Amino acid sequence: MENAIIIAVLVIILGLAGFYIYRAKKSGKKCIGCPAGGSCSSQKNGGCGCGFGEQ
Repeated sequence: MENAIIIAVLVIILGLAGFYIYRAKKSGKKCIGCPAGGSCSSQKNGGCGCGFGEQ
């Protein structure tokens, strides 16, 4: 019974995370998780203008 509860909680968490990513991408955010995600310019290296994701 405990395993079923743990699995259900994990499924809910993963589902909510997936829904958040879906909504963010649909609204046009380039850098999800970046504090300035809505205003990041797309860069050639795929990084974010705020410094996250840069190599």
